[in-house]
Amino acid sequence: MLDGVSLDHLRTFVAAADQGSFSAAGRLLGRAQSVVSQSIANLEAQFGVPLFERVGRFPQLTPQGANLLSDARRLVNDADGLKAKAKSFSAGLEPELSIVVDVMFPQRCLTDALAGFKQRFKSTPLRLHVEALGAVAQMVLDGRCALGITGTLPFAPPGLAAERLFSEKMVTVVAPGSPLAASVGPVALRELLSETQLVLTDRSSMTDGIDYGVQGKNIWRMADLGAKHAFLRAGLGWGHMPNWLVADDLASGRLVRIELEGPAAGVMPFQAVYATDQLPGPAGRWLLGQFTSTL
Repeated sequence: MLDGVSLDHLRTFVAAADQGSFSAAGRLLGRAQSVVSQSIANLEAQFGVPLFERVGRFPQLTPQGANLLSDARRLVNDADGLKAKAKSFSAGLEPELSIVVDVMFPQRCLTDALAGFKQRFKSTPLRLHVEALGAVAQMVLDGRCALGITGTLPFAPPGLAAERLFSEKMVTVVAPGSPLAASVGPVALRELLSETQLVLTDRSSMTDGIDYGVQGKNIWRMADLGAKHAFLRAGLGWGHMPNWLVADDLASGRLVRIELEGPAAGVMPFQAVYATDQLPGPAGRWLLGQFTSTL
């Protein structure tokens, strides 16, 4: 009976679950709501179990549907990856390479890799964007960039494939005149409550309501890493920063590293993200290799 299940059935099922309604899934897939409803009904007949409860305005996944969703998603993603890989075998050099890089990405690594790119792909135009948090993934999902390098966003959203690159050390710093700089040993979290934490914020809606690394109560949020760096050096607060950016400040004494009670700032893992149905072409693939080899 399951021989009649098609990839199109599964893709419609995943879209309906992700979008929250059959009409929204239809808009995503470019189909009428009735076609989506019929496709779901056919899949339920093939499986022999209901996938959605059609009560109220929006259909809700049944326990069986929720259980089968992850398998359906994996099969759809695998099929998209297979098609994208086959397409990449026959595709030529990209007419233009558009990339978006996390603001935390090491500047030396980016500059060295792009210097090599300029020599190797002299006729390939490059568009480079620098963003933070969900804005990196959003630009790839929207099709504005073919390739993204994320760091501050710890997960790849649905629709994107992720490829691990390397990790960058993170440190917690303050200006030398801060009360926190005089602490002996790890700083207790209660000591942070009266101090201002400087936090990098997001210019996209993907991470609305989600905070990463926020441990204080008095928070200043900014979308520019350069401003955060300047504010830290001016003694306006404390914050987590990539080691590559503040190494000279720590060596010269313009900033002081502190250890916090509990989990440390640790490392930031960088990963490449791209649409599951559009693998990097020759220029993009070469650039990813350079990102790891220039460290």
